[in-house]
Amino acid sequence: MPLPPLTPEDILEKIADLHPDLTVLGPEVLRSRHPGEHPDNFAGGVMAQPASTEAAATLVRWCRENDVAIVPQGGLTGLVGGNISHAGEVILSSSRLNRIVAVHADEMTVEVEAGVALEALQQALLPHGLTTGIDLGSRGTATVGGMVSTNAGGILAFRNGVMRHQVLGLEAVLPSGEIYSDLTRVVKVSAGPDLKHLFIGGEGAFGFVTKIVLKLEPIRPHRATAFVGVGDAASALAVIRKFRSRSGILLEGAELMWPRYIRDHAALKGFDLSWLDGDDAGALLVSVSAGTEEAASAALEEELEALWEPVGIRGAILAQSLDQARKFWDIREDSGFYYAEIPNAPSFDISVPPSYLDTYVAGVAERLKAIDESYDFYVYGHIADGNLHLTLKKPGPLPERELLAVEGAIYSGVQAAGGSFSAEHGVGLEKRHAYEANVPKTKRDLARLVKQAVDPKGLFNPGKVPF
Repeated sequence: MPLPPLTPEDILEKIADLHPDLTVLGPEVLRSRHPGEHPDNFAGGVMAQPASTEAAATLVRWCRENDVAIVPQGGLTGLVGGNISHAGEVILSSSRLNRIVAVHADEMTVEVEAGVALEALQQALLPHGLTTGIDLGSRGTATVGGMVSTNAGGILAFRNGVMRHQVLGLEAVLPSGEIYSDLTRVVKVSAGPDLKHLFIGGEGAFGFVTKIVLKLEPIRPHRATAFVGVGDAASALAVIRKFRSRSGILLEGAELMWPRYIRDHAALKGFDLSWLDGDDAGALLVSVSAGTEEAASAALEEELEALWEPVGIRGAILAQSLDQARKFWDIREDSGFYYAEIPNAPSFDISVPPSYLDTYVAGVAERLKAIDESYDFYVYGHIADGNLHLTLKKPGPLPERELLAVEGAIYSGVQAAGGSFSAEHGVGLEKRHAYEANVPKTKRDLARLVKQAVDPKGLFNPGKVPF
């Protein structure tokens, strides 16, 4: 007769003294803490916080021997329920794995532990004249390990790729409790399958990442920023191509906000849009860097002037100070402004080839209206790499039947166009159905085979990525 599952109190008692580098928190402590992006992230009631890879491995071995499931957690910024835990599971947090192990400035690499926040790493790299090749709006709380596990994208993906392209090597604890260590510091490795990619984008299903080696790039602090009014995505892409082809400057950001998003958010922030010509115009946020701020500003103004007639620019405003540039970026990065009035609004994160953006957005509008004439939605995103965020202007959660119809409208044609139903947020719990409906069966079957081989008991992040 099988033994009853362990309660949080049982687990807390049994793992409290497993390893000197392991801190364990119980339900009372967790109830007093903010759970991050989902209220059920701490529902498991027990959190293990290792301060070393060895402590994490000891905890994982105990969980394997006692059939206790593990939910890896980082900065709790995930948006698809990938950090949700349940009673009887152990939360394995990277919060105490927060050391920057080594900065190799001459080779432009850094080794960090998984719990280091992106912004903390960026600040630590400043004295070396270096920065990360990836940046996110949630930089203050997003951890490097969490970004690895979700294959985070962000602002610079159009230029540097996503997290998968930034990681040179990593260390992780496998579901067996063994330590996988491949802290490679070079780009060129052609020595068989590159198994680190199993953990990048794996959402904690294949192990717990503890250390990472990242590529770095030089800091380019001298920047100019502008809002540019455009009639469609094609016009925005023409502006982007021009800046990417100009010598002497580097495009540092290109974010497009469709008309409804920019107008509603600007109204809420008290941001002046008198420069934007027409209610049907969107706003392209552009930042460029150069050798001096004067050179960056001059290049920005010159190219916009040259493009004004050919592209049909619908107005522009250049930031006159660093503070004003930050306010421009706040309009884009404070993207959850609508949740106060539209609680639990259904949100989606897709990517399509950039040339398909206008066709896709028009198609979504038609398909949503066919479901319900009252449907309206916000659109904004990383225009240069085709990553869009869409949010329905309707409180959620939606009834299952309605949600499935909305998902069908949002995801229709994405895969056929060469895109993805999830661009940078992952699958987690909320996109399980979308995964089954949009990922080819052969690919899903292969993922399940790998999961069975690595985690035969299915103890790592169960119920999330549907392996």
